[in-house]
Amino acid sequence: MRKEYEQFTVSLALLFLTGVSQAAQMDLAVANASYQTLPQERVGEAVIEAVHKSTVSSQISGRVTEINFDVDDVVPKGSVIMRLRDRQQRAALKSAQARHQEAKAEFQRVKNIFARKLVSRALYDKAEADLKAASAALEQAQEQLAHTVIKAPYSGIVTQRYIEVGETASAGKPLMSGLSLEHLRATTQLPQAHVATVRALSRAQVILPDGSRVAGSKLTISPHADPVTHSFQVRVELPEGQHDIYPGMFAKVAFVIGEVQRLLIPAKAVVHRSEVTAVYVVKPDGQVFFRQIRLGRVLGESQVEVLAGLEEGEQLALDPVSAAVALKQQRAEH
Repeated sequence: MRKEYEQFTVSLALLFLTGVSQAAQMDLAVANASYQTLPQERVGEAVIEAVHKSTVSSQISGRVTEINFDVDDVVPKGSVIMRLRDRQQRAALKSAQARHQEAKAEFQRVKNIFARKLVSRALYDKAEADLKAASAALEQAQEQLAHTVIKAPYSGIVTQRYIEVGETASAGKPLMSGLSLEHLRATTQLPQAHVATVRALSRAQVILPDGSRVAGSKLTISPHADPVTHSFQVRVELPEGQHDIYPGMFAKVAFVIGEVQRLLIPAKAVVHRSEVTAVYVVKPDGQVFFRQIRLGRVLGESQVEVLAGLEEGEQLALDPVSAAVALKQQRAEH
């Protein structure tokens, strides 16, 4: 009887060692939970605004013959948004060109004669002055013709149109208003307690509606506080380009106000099952455990913050599927 008991004990021990060995032999890829220094942030609500807003006005008087864009249309930079009748300007340009050619020829003739000392210096100076006057008149005529074509000063969207085809535009009359979609900023209010720190560090990120972050390219803090809220207006400019956001949209701004230690783990090690968030912890002896954790902020696409459930240095399986198989096998063998 004692012999059979000893054999049973030896078999049980072998079975346990075999199970641990098989779990270890799964060769699970692991990563350590570790503390890292992260920026400490103050997050506030913000509104997206356009940096560049402008109203295009007419430089000359003329009847509108063509309008190529309307309210809410997206306009590429340099596009022709409107044309004015140019018959008078074209006629003036042809006349200026003819006078310039005549003055140029006369100056060349007088110059050649003056070189042979057959005319006075006064006649030479007059021919030169006439040529300069004709050149200036030609440039003015060219500019007047160019003013009949209204072009977009930057890429943007039309917000208002003030004139119709057939109406007469006078000098200085507004034609269209628009704003740029490539130069945007987020405007928010910052409590006075953080103004000095934010001004010194000058680091902020704009959190877009989809959760993605864009580093601010420039911070502008108002030199005075609101007398009611005692907060300072801050404008955070976004890098030039399209970010799939538009003026008037809500966003958030995260200001860096210091540094803090946070426990981080790879995002791919996290398992979501219904309402449970967990990881597979791999012990040094190869045993696998399913551990529930509480997450904090997501840092990019590769790391997440752990608020509770793990300690620094614990190893986590990077492939939850393989870890689940190892855990199931481990339980079956025990």
